[in-house]
Amino acid sequence: MSNDTELQQTVLAELNWAHDLIAGHIGVAADDGIVTLSGHVESYAAKRRAEEIATSVRGVKGLAEEITVRLPEGGTRDDEKIAAAVLERLWWNVTIPRDAIKVKVTEGWVTVTGEVKHWLQKETIREEITPLMGVTGLSNNVTIAPHIDTTSLQSDIKNALNRKWFLTPNAVHVSATAGKVVLTGTVSAYFERNIAAQCAWAARGTTDVTNDILVV
Repeated sequence: MSNDTELQQTVLAELNWAHDLIAGHIGVAADDGIVTLSGHVESYAAKRRAEEIATSVRGVKGLAEEITVRLPEGGTRDDEKIAAAVLERLWWNVTIPRDAIKVKVTEGWVTVTGEVKHWLQKETIREEITPLMGVTGLSNNVTIAPHIDTTSLQSDIKNALNRKWFLTPNAVHVSATAGKVVLTGTVSAYFERNIAAQCAWAARGTTDVTNDILVV
């Protein structure tokens, strides 16, 4: 059995193991460690969940996602109603600045714009929108504009990465200029690459992250 065949079967097994995902219509292919997900699911939340599960599997070096969202009968909602639901969810969340976000919905696809001060606020917006009924996709175009000193950003991120027990010390290299962070180096698993990026995004002062870390 080839490594790619074994990886394909492992990802399929992990998808089918998840109790919160119906994976019967999801296809998996693997080529030199790059996994491609295809097929369809019944919600955008299920699509996101499939991506999370696939990238958690050991041996996955990258992900190509080709899953489409096919809403079930009765699952569609008017774009106006989806937009209203999105705004209500965001307004009820005290961590998101009121009136900072604008929402546009086209055939179930939600596009959000605006400005926040921290990546966690932007991530919270995604988490609030993802499970809403009728949503078929999300473009999170919110920008981050922190108003703090970023001179120590590079060292702050480097220290935070070195505190992670599962990352080899100094395996990830960090450079930062005026809030824009670039990550390079190597890790042994795709989820480690994702967590390194999340760590960089979580730092005070980060406005953009380029993740060039390789999985080897």
